[in-house]
Amino acid sequence: MISLRSVSARAGSFQITDISFDVKQGGYGVVIGPAGSGKTTLLETISGVVRATSGKIVLGDEDMTHAPPEARRLGIVYQHAYLFPHLTVRENIRYGAVNASTAEEIAERFGVQPLADRSVESLSGGERQLVAIARSLARRPEVLLLDEPFSALDPRTRNVARRILRAIYFERRFTVLQVTHDFTEAGLLCDVAIMLDKGRVVQQGDPEQVFRKPASPYIADFLGAENVFAGTARPISPEPPDWFAADKESFIQHAVAFTTGSLTFYALGDVVPGPTHAVIRAEEVSLSTEPSMSSLQNQFRGTIKEIIPAGAVTRVTVDASGTPIVAAVTARSVRELQLFNGVEVVVGFKATAVHLC
Repeated sequence: MISLRSVSARAGSFQITDISFDVKQGGYGVVIGPAGSGKTTLLETISGVVRATSGKIVLGDEDMTHAPPEARRLGIVYQHAYLFPHLTVRENIRYGAVNASTAEEIAERFGVQPLADRSVESLSGGERQLVAIARSLARRPEVLLLDEPFSALDPRTRNVARRILRAIYFERRFTVLQVTHDFTEAGLLCDVAIMLDKGRVVQQGDPEQVFRKPASPYIADFLGAENVFAGTARPISPEPPDWFAADKESFIQHAVAFTTGSLTFYALGDVVPGPTHAVIRAEEVSLSTEPSMSSLQNQFRGTIKEIIPAGAVTRVTVDASGTPIVAAVTARSVRELQLFNGVEVVVGFKATAVHLC
C-alpha cells in the first residue's frame, strides 16, 4: 500500500503541497499531469530521496515518513534510467537482486539477456530503460515507482514491455505508482488515477471517472477532450426529465440547459446557475444525415469543416451555427455516410454525455 496524508516537500525552488491519496495493497496507481507539475518530486518524496517537510507516508503498513531510502523496500525507475556506468548490463540487473537466478529470469523476460555483457554506455535509450526496469524488478520490491518508464521505447517495444510488466505485476501483486503523460496507458494499467498540477492534487479517482468527468476545463483539455465549451447553465426542472431512465428515487441531478454561442445543450447536473463549462468526449457524438428519432436529446444541423483520419477512427469537425463540435466516427461510417468537407450533417449526443464542470 502507498498512503500519503497531507505530504509536502521541497526540491530546490519547487514544492509539492498537501498531497493526500491511497493506492491499495497490490494496487496500480498512475500519476498524470503536465511537465513541471511535480510528478518526479512526488516519487522521490515517497522513495525518501527528497525529504518530506510535513505529512505522513505509509508504505505497506509502516510509517516511512522519516525512514532512509534503503529501508523503504521499494524500487524506482527513472525516465533516464540512471544505470551504473561502470557496470555491465548483467551487473546492473544483479545489483540489489534477491538472487542471480531472479536477475537472469527478469532479464530474459524483458529481452535484454543478449545485452548482458555489454557496457551500459553502448546501449540505446530504449535498451537502458528496459535494463532499468529489469534491475528494479529483480529486487522483488514491495512497492515499485515508475517515472515514465516506457518513454524512450518505440511503439511496438512499448506495448510488449507494458504487457510483460503487467504480467509480472499480476504474478507478484506488489504495489505500483507510475508517472505517465499517456492517459491511454493510464487507463489500460491503473486502478486509481491522480492528476497533479503545480505541486498539488487537482483530481483523483477511478481512471474512467477522471477521464469522463474531469473536475475542470483545464483537466479536460489536458486529458485530450475534444469538445470543451464555455457558457452558462441554468436548471430547467427540479424533477427528473421524462427521458431520464433511472429510478426517480435515486435521482440526484437536475435537468440543465447549457448555452454556448447560439447553441443550447440539454444536460444533467447539479450546478449553480451561471458561467460554467461543458465537456463532451468526441466518441459520444454521433453523425447522421437526418435528425434521429432515438434517445439523443441534443441534435444540431451543421457543416463539416475538417476530416482527420487516425487509423480506425476519424475525427470530424462540424460547424453548428458557429460552434465547432468534434465527433469520432469509424472510417466505415465516413464512407457509408459519404462525409467530406462542406457536407451538411446532424450532430447528436445524449444529455448524459454532457459533463458540466
